[in-house]
Amino acid sequence: MMSTSQIVQQLQAQWITPENFRPYGQVIFPTEDGKVFDANDAALVLDKGTPRFYIMRLQSRGRKFHQITRHVQCTQCLGSLQGKDWLIAVCPPNNDAEQPDVQNIAAFRIPGNCFVKLEIGTWHAGPYFEHEVVDFYNLELSDTNVVDRFTYDFLEKHNLEFYIV
Repeated sequence: MMSTSQIVQQLQAQWITPENFRPYGQVIFPTEDGKVFDANDAALVLDKGTPRFYIMRLQSRGRKFHQITRHVQCTQCLGSLQGKDWLIAVCPPNNDAEQPDVQNIAAFRIPGNCFVKLEIGTWHAGPYFEHEVVDFYNLELSDTNVVDRFTYDFLEKHNLEFYIV
């Protein structure tokens, strides 16, 4: 009997900037109080349900993944508390396609002084981090993970896993 070994593709994480993250969403850094709303602020889409803003506590889960998820009804915002940096893998939204484009998956290192807003339909895996525990704030809809969670499994479909370096 032949055994098929899985393929592990490495993703090099790059430090996030507004420019390099633009295909996936926005990066929001601190601004002075009183600044007028402009294109540098998060353009949120939360009109298809009740917004939910909460803090989720995550234990270290390593850097390897084989599933990637998207939400097609709302934007999602994620940021770490306590200034801890973290990692995320993303693939641009293409809501006409049933699967992410493997060639366009990218990984980012996100400093603890900003948050990311994922565009509607952006595929994402993570957060990942080196810390033992990180608390993240998360803004999405109250039922996002029940009615608007579409996950693609690379291991099942392509015998493929990713490792963020």
